[in-house]
Amino acid sequence: MHPRLPRSSAIALALMLVAGLVIVARPAAAATLLSQGRPATASSTENAGTPASAAVDGNTATRWSSAFSDPQWLQVDLGATATISQIVLRWETAYGRAFQLQTSGNGTSWTTIFSTTTATGGVQTLNVSGTGRYVRMFGTARATQWGYSLWEFQVFGTTTGTPPPPPPDSFWGDTSTIPPARNVLTVKVLNRTNGRYPDSQVFWSFNGQVRSIAEQPFLDMPANSAGRMFFFLGSPTSRYQDFIEFTVGPDVFNGNTTRVDGFSVKLAMRLRAHDGHDVSVGEDQATFAEDRAATFQRFINEVPAEFDQLAQVEAPFRIPAPGNAPAFQPGGAHANYFTSYAASIGISATTQQVTGCAGPLAQDPARCAALNRHVATLPQSQWSDPSQYYRAAPANYYAKFWHDHAINRLAYGFPYDDVANQSSFISHGDPQWLLVAVGW
Repeated sequence: MHPRLPRSSAIALALMLVAGLVIVARPAAAATLLSQGRPATASSTENAGTPASAAVDGNTATRWSSAFSDPQWLQVDLGATATISQIVLRWETAYGRAFQLQTSGNGTSWTTIFSTTTATGGVQTLNVSGTGRYVRMFGTARATQWGYSLWEFQVFGTTTGTPPPPPPDSFWGDTSTIPPARNVLTVKVLNRTNGRYPDSQVFWSFNGQVRSIAEQPFLDMPANSAGRMFFFLGSPTSRYQDFIEFTVGPDVFNGNTTRVDGFSVKLAMRLRAHDGHDVSVGEDQATFAEDRAATFQRFINEVPAEFDQLAQVEAPFRIPAPGNAPAFQPGGAHANYFTSYAASIGISATTQQVTGCAGPLAQDPARCAALNRHVATLPQSQWSDPSQYYRAAPANYYAKFWHDHAINRLAYGFPYDDVANQSSFISHGDPQWLLVAVGW
């Protein structure tokens, strides 16, 4: 089973706004201001003097203001999944009478965690709890003839450690020369093998085409119902091969890097849309920078002993997922690794079925994810809290490794890893280009 496009997950977030001489109670749990200076986008702006960034700049004399129509939204990217404890909105005279506060792990699938149709403007302090990376105010009815306008839009909460950030622009190279797409978007493949292979030995394959990036670094991607793009190092028949998955609509890209089956080639993607949306997923820069042998050894060093052989059984070509390795399959040395834990919540499943979300778990995303993350015996309210994941055995430490070394800790380590928006799925309309970095 391979990753699917993710669904909305039950995550909650809170926003806080403090400005000027207005005193607002801070959350009791030592919350930190997470939103100030972070990237902000909006459905529209009234003019150049009221940009989205003005609502997260910490300056109570600047504001974001939208066009004079419904609906409108303002969104902030916190940069990583966080546990949020409070929302405060400081409205200008043009406020929203009806609006929703929504959260997302990927900036695409949204969950409403607060809704009102009777707001009165001013300063609103809203205490909620949950996790998420993206937060937006989605206004559905204006209180005045003007738009929606916020002096400040702040998010307070806590993070579970600093996640690996997206690679810098230098990693991705010059994007100004990417040709515009005639179809849906332009895909550019990048050689990031640190000199191990020349461009003539880094290959991509899609829709019957096989090219080295020396021959053709760009692909004008058409709309397609579903697809995979494969990458090879050395030759088009090399065992060093991996892929990304995607669907491309007439004006939208949906895709992900995946470790559901296993790892062979380091991959990272960066999607840019015409509206400025810019998001990266995949292995982090530190993983790209190190030699392949170092990555295999680091896997052995960081996972429990039961998982060590995953980095040995097909070395140096591949680290298979547990369900694809004999040791975790029926009859293998660790065939019962998950069985008792699954039975403790009434699930009769083999370890291979747990890590592959198969058998009795095939249609049960939440429980399969909870078992892999070792939160299945916690209250369901904690199943969407990443700070609780992988804290005890048995757990899918193969998946944990790829999360720990992925941009913003987002990875597809098992088929339902999109539960609580933890996967490397990215999606956006009106896409401009997609960069795919291929590493050694």
